[in-house]
Amino acid sequence: DEEVRVYTKGPLCAINIKTMPYPGFPTDLQPQAVVMLATVNGTSIVTEGVWDSRFQYIAELLKMNAKITVDGKRAVISGGAPLKAGKVAATDLRAGASMIIAALSCDGTTEISNIRHIDRGYEHIVEKLTALGADIRRLND
Repeated sequence: DEEVRVYTKGPLCAINIKTMPYPGFPTDLQPQAVVMLATVNGTSIVTEGVWDSRFQYIAELLKMNAKITVDGKRAVISGGAPLKAGKVAATDLRAGASMIIAALSCDGTTEISNIRHIDRGYEHIVEKLTALGADIRRLND
């Protein structure tokens, strides 16, 4: 009841996703899935079936070397290129989580601004990720 384990029997691969209301693929997981798909080999397509403006965070991932094109409610992710550290912003709560995942997947230091979005939805996230081995720090301006 207190943990989740994820196993794989080989490398992750490109997939196509369409977000939908329950019991479909949740739109709240779409930004995190896009980050993962940006790191796996192959071309993936993510179609947003719930929110009109869910892809606002893609511009931030492009700053990290992600290869993604957006056409309306459809994103095409050309995965496999390593993400690069940089300065990005959390455009909303779920996008903030995806920026953290992207930052943890690459070498170097990534600075994430607009963290109020992250704080709104993820209590003690710095402490929790640090406990898992992440090198993450909160900086004050």
